Amino acid sequence: MNSYEMTNMDNIYLDNNATTATDPEVVEAMIPYLQQAYGNASSVHSTGREAKVALESAREQVAAFIGCEPSEFYFTSGGTESDNIAVLGTAYHLRNRRDHLIVGATEHHAVLEPAEHLANREDFGLDILPVDGDGFASVADLEKLITPKTAIVSVMHGNNETGAIQDIAALADIARDKNVLFHTDAVQTCGKMPVDVRKLGVDMLSLTAHKVYGPKGIGGLFIRQGVKIAPLFYGGSHEKKRRPGTENVAGAVALAKTFGLAAARMEEDYARLTELADFFIEQVTAKIPDVSLNGPRTNRVPQTVNLSFMGIEGESIVLSLDLEGIACSSGSACTSGATGPSHVLAAMDKPPMAAQGAVRFSMGHATTQKDLEYVIEKLPPIIGRLREMSPLYSSSK
Repeated sequence: MNSYEMTNMDNIYLDNNATTATDPEVVEAMIPYLQQAYGNASSVHSTGREAKVALESAREQVAAFIGCEPSEFYFTSGGTESDNIAVLGTAYHLRNRRDHLIVGATEHHAVLEPAEHLANREDFGLDILPVDGDGFASVADLEKLITPKTAIVSVMHGNNETGAIQDIAALADIARDKNVLFHTDAVQTCGKMPVDVRKLGVDMLSLTAHKVYGPKGIGGLFIRQGVKIAPLFYGGSHEKKRRPGTENVAGAVALAKTFGLAAARMEEDYARLTELADFFIEQVTAKIPDVSLNGPRTNRVPQTVNLSFMGIEGESIVLSLDLEGIACSSGSACTSGATGPSHVLAAMDKPPMAAQGAVRFSMGHATTQKDLEYVIEKLPPIIGRLREMSPLYSSSK
């Protein structure tokens, strides 16, 4: 059995953008720092020093993976915290000189909501960088929005709903020319494709473990040397006072192991998942009428396929597939309780009916063509049944 395969063999899991199963090798790497070498990395005794060595070794490994110096990498609880530290920390540090920020229209809420808080409660100016129909932002639009008061620009590397990969290097280059800090959320790309902070030209970058077969609750933030941010938390000197709190040593070790495994498997996985995604898109669109792909066909995080089924609710499709043992989603897991269509698809100017009927299928290391063939078998009758009951579909014909 592949180490990633689900324990429930009847379940086909196509929600890997929400989270992934933790690789057994990662779990194994964590165990010693939960049971034997469990010391506090800030303690001066031998047990603490052992934990400190493991923590700094993990920092060095993750830093090497993303192309930065160990001193530029900070452990956090995950992507949401990293995004908040980057956006809020920069804004608070620069607020007396620069009180304007720019964020992408299709950002994760971990960037959008801190930005909206700054605009609504802290009197910051906020501009939203628009995207085209495939979800891409343009250099020209960013140039128009940057002002002498802009403190930070934040644009996601790979979108969590559509997989669209932004040209971060080009966007960051514009910000650098204007002496504006640039942050990118690389939660959906780091570990799935090469991510090098120097080549991207970013000042800050967020990442996490649980999207690439690591555990939940551990992530990190790259902060380029020389960049200053205000702390959001107080209570200790950990992580150079930028993220105080007793370090999650086992989590740090897991993060390093996660990316170590990703480095060895990345090229093969990328090619295989690209082939599977193309197969899935072609088969579904051939067998079911009135289906459209949301996001680009190429230049996409390969395992992400977002399809709109006209005339029906995406959530109804998700629930119907779940009864057939297929797990997928109707959008970001972080907004599962939200009402209304996805803000990502709305920003891409998708019609409301198409946005309401969107379903995200996100594949993983364990996904096989046989899995997808099963989904393709079950999906047409589900769509047919739901459309028969839908007045929206009949009225759109």
